[in-house]
Amino acid sequence: MKHTLIWGLALLLSAFAAIAAEGGIRVESAWARATPPVAPVAAAYLVVINDGDTPDRLLRIDSGIARRIEMHRTANENGVMRMRPIEGGAVIPARGRLEFAPGGNHLMLIGPVRPLVAGETFEATLVFERAGPRKVRFEVRGMDGNAPMHMH
Repeated sequence: MKHTLIWGLALLLSAFAAIAAEGGIRVESAWARATPPVAPVAAAYLVVINDGDTPDRLLRIDSGIARRIEMHRTANENGVMRMRPIEGGAVIPARGRLEFAPGGNHLMLIGPVRPLVAGETFEATLVFERAGPRKVRFEVRGMDGNAPMHMH
């Protein structure tokens, strides 16, 4: 009996070690910029961190806050800065990070269903190829992006 218990504990500990070594996806600093009342689009930002040993891919973002949400990149094309959709999803490298930040990659909220007001929040679901869906709460900041969140 004692031998079986020790064997079972060893298996359990090795399973936990494998899970810890594999790591996972974390999302930090999710925020969106406040919008004027009739804005046709809004921008949102976040950082995705992959603590695992395998790359993952952010496939899409779902939320009732807008008709659709697209991942965009900003790139210099012949001296002109242009925004283009990220086709096929955005890769988060193993033991790496993917940043969506002003002036670079960003989330474009197309057709917001209501104005984004500083101090409010909204939820979205990020869908990853390997990690699956992850719910994220976005903080709405002032139009300059620096306004602190109002606490209720």
